[in-house]
Amino acid sequence: MRHRTIEDVMTREVVRTTRDASFKTVAGLLAEHRISGLPVVDDEERVLGVISETDLLQRQAAQDDVRRGGRPRLPRLTRSARAAAAKARATTAEHLMTRPAVTAELDESVTQAARTMRRHAVERLPVLDRQGRLVGIVTRGDLLRVFLRPDEDIRRDVRDQVASALCQPRYLVDVGVTCGVVKLRGHVERRSDTGLAVLVARRVDGVVAVTEDLGYRLDDSRPLPAGVSPGHM
Repeated sequence: MRHRTIEDVMTREVVRTTRDASFKTVAGLLAEHRISGLPVVDDEERVLGVISETDLLQRQAAQDDVRRGGRPRLPRLTRSARAAAAKARATTAEHLMTRPAVTAELDESVTQAARTMRRHAVERLPVLDRQGRLVGIVTRGDLLRVFLRPDEDIRRDVRDQVASALCQPRYLVDVGVTCGVVKLRGHVERRSDTGLAVLVARRVDGVVAVTEDLGYRLDDSRPLPAGVSPGHM
């Protein structure tokens, strides 16, 4: 089964900056291109870190405190607090960026990328080639495009993949798809095949949910009587 990879959905023209870029330059890039973050690269296009709007807002928040006559607060001795304080004083990308960058590789699946974003609570992943160089960027919006696949494309993939997994003709399981929700109807050989069919259908890109109304010839959830083989049921 072929799943869509990051290479299928990523943006190839990446807005990026260098470690010596000024705060104002970085802010200008985000505003000009209407993006919420960008990678920082070295001379060999290797990703050093990522800057987001949140990183820049640390500086803005600190300036607001000063304008209101507030005293600068000493950071607590936690790593995150020290990092936030450093960003509030930062004037270049070198000190604004979050490092190390959470990245992805070209051949990773869309599902893998989504799990990485969720695990690290990030909204974008710089995409690297096998040499570790920046070749694209993928955002949450890019990953969600998988769910815009036409229902007919999803139906065709589910039908083919289920038939292949169960080693039976396609016509035995009818596949209906409405707004990404798959309905399986028909007959399979064993009761356990109903669960397998649902599992296979769920793994097809663009599927939102799966329901089934499948009959079966053999209930293999129960032990067979002594001396009886499945072929004689």
